[in-house]
Amino acid sequence: MRKFNTRSFVAIGMLSSLSFVLMLIKFPIPPFPAYLTVDFSDIPALIAALMFGPLAAILVELIKNIIDYLMIGSEAGIPVGNFANFLAGIMFVLPTYYVFKKLKMKWGLAVSLIFGTIFMAVFMSVLNYVAILPAYILLLGWDPMSTSDLRQLVVAAILPFNIIKGLIVAMVFLLVYSRMRNWIDKQVVYRNI
Repeated sequence: MRKFNTRSFVAIGMLSSLSFVLMLIKFPIPPFPAYLTVDFSDIPALIAALMFGPLAAILVELIKNIIDYLMIGSEAGIPVGNFANFLAGIMFVLPTYYVFKKLKMKWGLAVSLIFGTIFMAVFMSVLNYVAILPAYILLLGWDPMSTSDLRQLVVAAILPFNIIKGLIVAMVFLLVYSRMRNWIDKQVVYRNI
C-alpha cells in the first residue's frame, strides 16, 4: 500500500473540495424522475485515482459526501443519498482505474470508462432495488411499492439513467483528461521519486 505524503494529502483535500462544489451543480435528465440528477463530482475522484491510486479516489468520494451531508443535510435525516452517491462513485471510479491500469492500448481509458459505467449502473440498480429505494420509502413516507413496481422503476429509470449519467461523465472526463494528461503524468512521476 502506497503511503501519502503532505503534498498528496493537500491534493486529495483540494480534489475533495472541488468534487463537493461540482456535486452542487446538478441537473435532471428528462424523462427520468427529478430526484435522479447528473453531476460531475466523480471527475476529481478519477483524477485522484490516476495520480495517487484507488485509496485516494475513495477518500475524495468519502470527503465529498461528508462535506455535502454536513453542509446540505439529507431529506431523510440520515445520509441515505450520500451513502448511495459514495457507493456509486467508487463503483464507477475503481473499476475504471483497475481496467485502465490493465489496458495498455490507445483507447484504454475510453474502454475502462465504459466498463466503469456499466459496472456502476448494474451495481447501483441492484442496490437501489434491495436497499436504497426501500429506505427512501420508509424514511420519507413515499407510497409503498410492490416488488414488481419497484423492479419496473429500477429497470425503466435507475439502470438507464445511470448508464446515461456514466457516459456523460466519461465524455467530460475524457475532454478534461486530454487537457490535463501531461500534468497528471508529471505528478505521478514526482510522486514516485
